[in-house]
Amino acid sequence: RPFHVEPTNIVSVNDDMQRVTDEASAMNKRIHYYSRLTSPADRALIAPDHVLPAPDEIYVYSPLGTAFKVDSCTDGYGKNSSIVTIFMIWNTMMGTSILSIPWGIKQAGFTSGIILILLMGILTLYCCYRVVKSRKMIPLIDTSNWEFPDVCKYYFGSFGQWSSLLFSMVSLVGAMVVYWVLMSNFLFNTGKFIYNFFHYINVTDIVPGTNGSNKVICPSAASGHPPQNRSVMFSSGNSTGFELFEEWWNKSQTVPFYLIAVLLPLLNLKSPSFFAKFNVLGTVSVVYLVFLVTVKAARLGIHLEYNWFTENDFFVPEFRILFPQLTGVLTLAFFIHNCVITLLQNNRNQENNVRDLSVAYFLVGLTYLYVGVIIFASFPSPPLSKECIEQNFLDNFPSDDIMSFVARIFLLFQMMTVYPLLGYLARVQLLRQFFGNAYPSVFHVLVLNVAIVGAGVAMARFYPNIGGIIRYSGATCGLAFVFVYPSLIYVISLHRAGQLTWPALIIHIFIILLGLANLIAQFLL
Repeated sequence: RPFHVEPTNIVSVNDDMQRVTDEASAMNKRIHYYSRLTSPADRALIAPDHVLPAPDEIYVYSPLGTAFKVDSCTDGYGKNSSIVTIFMIWNTMMGTSILSIPWGIKQAGFTSGIILILLMGILTLYCCYRVVKSRKMIPLIDTSNWEFPDVCKYYFGSFGQWSSLLFSMVSLVGAMVVYWVLMSNFLFNTGKFIYNFFHYINVTDIVPGTNGSNKVICPSAASGHPPQNRSVMFSSGNSTGFELFEEWWNKSQTVPFYLIAVLLPLLNLKSPSFFAKFNVLGTVSVVYLVFLVTVKAARLGIHLEYNWFTENDFFVPEFRILFPQLTGVLTLAFFIHNCVITLLQNNRNQENNVRDLSVAYFLVGLTYLYVGVIIFASFPSPPLSKECIEQNFLDNFPSDDIMSFVARIFLLFQMMTVYPLLGYLARVQLLRQFFGNAYPSVFHVLVLNVAIVGAGVAMARFYPNIGGIIRYSGATCGLAFVFVYPSLIYVISLHRAGQLTWPALIIHIFIILLGLANLIAQFLL
């Protein structure tokens, strides 16, 4: 029987040093010794299952989508049908980035925003296709169990290994920071809704907004700078109690710290497999957001006016120089390159991988287009300007809006289950790389988790702009995993095989330059 060596038993990744602990080596020799005492047909001395180390838990994630546990493949093939594979890719990729798509369209302009979503979808799909094919272009080596970081290490040595770790950590920590900002936002609005409801407080938002039952607000206009999204309220009830509540229930000054009591202990758990059972909440949240957008648009109607380059008080031009802000968001919104190989390995029909990946990308792009276009088009202009569309479009609905309240509840619980999974993945990648063990000690894990949580609290306190965080982290990790590595590996493999042509070289250098320009533009606009 094959003997599985746990990654925790691997001492070093260098070839010139011992890679397996003495304990694991002794167990391996013992199993092989007993297997030779009898004929292969006699199973009397076959090692029982409880003797063999269990394989590591395998999790896949998209930074702002979801994270869940996947079953390891046996005999080199998976068990999922094409429909299941397509849904898994869609479910993994879809996530909180959908909340910033309407804002991104506003920054780019309506027409150019739609075009950019289509072009970025096609470009990231092609780069993802190159990731899938990268293992098969390595000759004379069995790469069936390789992931994309292994391919990077093969082509670029230790630099590829460490740089892939660095950019992977950027995507993970960036996602966890966005989650903390959003969880603070959702917890704040949920708590405010519950307090007002049970204390019979008559709340009026002083921020600019529409009248009637389908109220839409413009929080950035009230705060003077986007997107603090704070609503100023007054109460006709017990003003002293209400003021005390507002003092202790503040979106940026207190609520981000309250989350520490719940989430920091969860991050220190050795295994997050319990939370993986709740990945269905991600699907429910996205489906409900699509339903919410549809209902709101039906009630608000369509408010569009086409001005190609001129701006007025209520509408934005069809093309704006701020369009790279949308491409930064989309880089992370379409990001699945780090785990696409694992997802497709579980596909029963491997010959359909490219087709299934393309269909999944089409569905993701269609979902982003639907939500972004509908929110932008139905935003009531006038009386409000399209500039009022927030980086989290749920902030454009007051805290007492029932449908938005339900959406915030769904998203809050979904994020609270995904957050420990992302923390576990960050711990596995970082601590195992440095210490050879994903849980070297409680102290090591606690220090790492405190640092990650501290980054989230600091951002929620001083820079609660999810659109900005998404585009910076997306353009940074996307530079490596989406644009540079897939293109560079393809060019190198063609060159080694003597098949490199000038058109292929020019096209892939252009893709690399696009990724670099995408990153630089985030810091200039």
